[in-house]
Amino acid sequence: MMDYQQLEALVEVLRYGSFERAARTLNITPSAISQRIKALEERAGAVLIVRGQPCLPTSVGTKLLHHAERVHLLEQAVRNEIEGAIGGEKITIRVAVNADSLVTWFCEAMKAFDDVYIHVIREDQEHTFELLRSGEVAAAVSSTDVEVAGCDRRKLGHMRYRAVATPQFIAKNFPNGVTPAGLSQAIGLRFDTKDDLNDLWSENCFGKSCPIPTHWLPSTHGILQGTLAGLGWGINPEILVREHLRTGLLQELISDASVDVPLYWYHSRAAELLLSSLTRSVEKVCRAFLN
Repeated sequence: MMDYQQLEALVEVLRYGSFERAARTLNITPSAISQRIKALEERAGAVLIVRGQPCLPTSVGTKLLHHAERVHLLEQAVRNEIEGAIGGEKITIRVAVNADSLVTWFCEAMKAFDDVYIHVIREDQEHTFELLRSGEVAAAVSSTDVEVAGCDRRKLGHMRYRAVATPQFIAKNFPNGVTPAGLSQAIGLRFDTKDDLNDLWSENCFGKSCPIPTHWLPSTHGILQGTLAGLGWGINPEILVREHLRTGLLQELISDASVDVPLYWYHSRAAELLLSSLTRSVEKVCRAFLN
């Protein structure tokens, strides 16, 4: 059996990245935190924390962290069944959410949910389910429709994207209309190396992806601002560019050539009771925000 005080010390050090802050949270001395971590490392037979600013988990430390979080979820679920409602100290649940959902609808869903603290891990929608499968998060918004052991999933709808640019950018780069040759010369804006929406859009329009010169802007709002500034053309969530399209600040590269990305809500069955109200809120909000 693991020593729960030692596991608790590990969780808090890695949550706050500091022995001192963890000690203040647990109302013990930094020396006591160090002793608990040392004892846990001796029991595990491995270094669990890379000391630094911030402190980071080793591979074994990560496994123990996930174990401790799963234990917390199960204990809280049992407490809910016994007491009929969440009581006592709140726990923190990790949820993986893609950036576009985070800035458009997910915070709205969180407003109706105060049963636990939520630690949002930002990840591309095609990769969030991998965090769920590894046990790093208890719930995730994902575009991937797969079975994940120990988890349930629900389809939320589609996030609609539009390929847009300023009228000036379009006139300069596509004087005779948008073509694969033109796309290979005009700068496109991407979130990161996992972002394939530009390629998906060009495949939908022309049957093939085009080599696109790229500016990398790792922010949903950054891509929108870059598009408005005329840095390039971007694939933006429709909800963020709808007003700009109405006023003419932005135009679609090709009219009504949208990209629809399906979104699914995954959650661990171990956390089902804890996340039931968040799941209901997510579904309600998505009916208003998604297609």
